[in-house]
Amino acid sequence: MLLNSTKISILYIDDEEENLSAFKAGFRRQYEIFTATSAAKALSILNEQKVHVIIADQRMPQSTGVEFFDIVRKVHPNPIRILLTGYADIEVVIAAINKGQIFRYVKKPWDTLELQTTINNAYEIYSTRLKLKNKVEELERANDELNRFVYSTSHDLRSPLASIMGVLSLAQMENSVVDPNGYMGMIETCVKKMDFFTIKVIEYYRSKKVDKAVETINFTALADASIEVLRLQNPAIKFTFTLNQMTEFQTDTFRLSVILDNLLSNAVKYQKPQESNPCVKLSITVNEEEAEIVIEDNGVGIIEEHVNNIFQMFFRSNNSVTGLGIGLYIVKEALTRIGGEIEVKSSYGAGTTFKISVPNSAKHFL
Repeated sequence: MLLNSTKISILYIDDEEENLSAFKAGFRRQYEIFTATSAAKALSILNEQKVHVIIADQRMPQSTGVEFFDIVRKVHPNPIRILLTGYADIEVVIAAINKGQIFRYVKKPWDTLELQTTINNAYEIYSTRLKLKNKVEELERANDELNRFVYSTSHDLRSPLASIMGVLSLAQMENSVVDPNGYMGMIETCVKKMDFFTIKVIEYYRSKKVDKAVETINFTALADASIEVLRLQNPAIKFTFTLNQMTEFQTDTFRLSVILDNLLSNAVKYQKPQESNPCVKLSITVNEEEAEIVIEDNGVGIIEEHVNNIFQMFFRSNNSVTGLGIGLYIVKEALTRIGGEIEVKSSYGAGTTFKISVPNSAKHFL
């Protein structure tokens, strides 16, 4: 039974004209039928006509049915493939089914009812796959629109937040507001948190949408820029940076800076308040194949059972520290875009080490 009123379109390939004529005579009223005596003619029809189901004989002089299907599925993957064969080829047929080259096989000479049922089942699968593909495309469009809306909203929010921060700064400088309960400080903290969140949303969107731009990386400049900002947040932290670079390194500068900024920011944010010698170590080793980046801190660490979850969006391992649970998710997304990998080792109460490997795009131009 058809899923809709569409007439099933079938392409039948067989080098024997008698078989093609017999198939047409038996099924012309139920289906729209195209026939071909060779693989070349069949491909020509597929390029010009919409075909739902392809039926091919296994024993053909120029190529077997399985060989033909192996070519067809790369160029025209949507039509469902059915093989006509005898018992002698059963091992080849089973292998073809396992490799996804064919949907089902029908023994020759075919039974009309069996072949008709197989064709209708094949069309149901074709229709289901088409509906699923359309639904996926629809969801992708909706997701893209949602992402653009969130980005636009977050971007627009930064202007009023900056205005609020400016008014608060003026009030503090002029001492024009009496605030015995510390409400001004609470407002400032909340505004900063919201501004930080909007920055992360914008960062996440850009990391997903901005095209990859491969450039030569200046690791010293990149690291210094990140560390300089973080020193202002916590002057007590001792930063150590070492670079061992043997060759030129190229990758996406924007995404690499996003990765470094987020990981170094976490290393600062999750320091122990009572630590007398807080430190963050950044070491980078570059060769022709990749850059290995290691970021190590002596902060609060991560509970063992949380380590596998830290790259999930909004997951927070430590609720005692203010955070959004989005930074490491952004890191993972950015790394995926540039083909990198990340490992994490942590000891709760002793610190965390992130090791990143990023492939060197420069080697493709050597």
